[in-house]
Amino acid sequence: METPSGTRSARVADPVTRNRIPQTFRWTMIVIGLMLVTAGSVSPAMAQDEVAPEAAVMARLASRTLALDAFAVDGAYVAVGERGHILISTDSGATWQQQQVPTRTALAGVYFHDRNLGWAVGHDSAILRTADGGVTWELVNWAPDDEVPFFDVWFSDADNGVVIGAYGGYHETTDGGATWSSRWISEDDWHLHKIARSENGKLYIAGEAGSVYRSDDDGENWVTLPTLYQGSYFGVLPLEGDSVLTFGLRGHLFRSDDAGENWEELETGTVSMLTDGQQLADGTILITGLGGTVLTSSNGGHTFALHQQANRRGISAAVETGDGALLLVGEFGVKTAALSELTAGSD
Repeated sequence: METPSGTRSARVADPVTRNRIPQTFRWTMIVIGLMLVTAGSVSPAMAQDEVAPEAAVMARLASRTLALDAFAVDGAYVAVGERGHILISTDSGATWQQQQVPTRTALAGVYFHDRNLGWAVGHDSAILRTADGGVTWELVNWAPDDEVPFFDVWFSDADNGVVIGAYGGYHETTDGGATWSSRWISEDDWHLHKIARSENGKLYIAGEAGSVYRSDDDGENWVTLPTLYQGSYFGVLPLEGDSVLTFGLRGHLFRSDDAGENWEELETGTVSMLTDGQQLADGTILITGLGGTVLTSSNGGHTFALHQQANRRGISAAVETGDGALLLVGEFGVKTAALSELTAGSD
């Protein structure tokens, strides 16, 4: 594969080799199963000795298949999920168009800098990039033999971004994704699941085995935060000031008001896995999870009410769309709903 400069490049390096299946890889497979049943400087490219990936199959019912992450930007909604599916809606979710994608690996994370420039990441160390609002996608990294899934992607601007994944995988770019470098942010190789930035500029990463990390200097340096739980965290949600929530397995939800130095556990009323969190424009905090779990807080995240959806269908992520609705992705595929519908759906 050729880089923009025309030189042959090497793939993103796996920072460590392990003879174990990543816990987060198992988690993603478990999620799919549950839903269907109920380092040095490197340039991203495909390994030269690997067979070219197969393109995603265009499916009439793609909007009803498992979706794992979503993003809303300037009136467009983007969802990614199993089999390399990328879906875009420009009419507030009334209709969805599946896009041509050069891989059929599961995609777990998506991020857009603006209406045109976006990235998606997933299994097989896949990194995809679009410069035209998702109409076309370029596969800038793919290394299935490494067996290293990527789980989340975040960019501070058009050039500087981070991809995180299994085995402590932390990959950075300063040229919009044309080249990447890999490094460690801790002494452990726990899988890194979610990255988020607070309004005051702090970056947080949630990971497995009770690992949570914080950077106060735009990712230059990271500190490992003390936590009260040794199970995996799958989400982190910065709030106002130095307040932050983190959550994950068995309904565990924790709050810190000093940037993660001290934590308290909050009651959720559920043992379902918590997968995603958002603070809505009206201040409501929304956390979603498997089994149709919806948690809401109207007091800044100090207490939460459980609204168990009657259909028990897992929700991977929820995104506020800007028109008073929520974009939900999960077992059901993609759909929009008002918050009142979700809170009325408890039983």
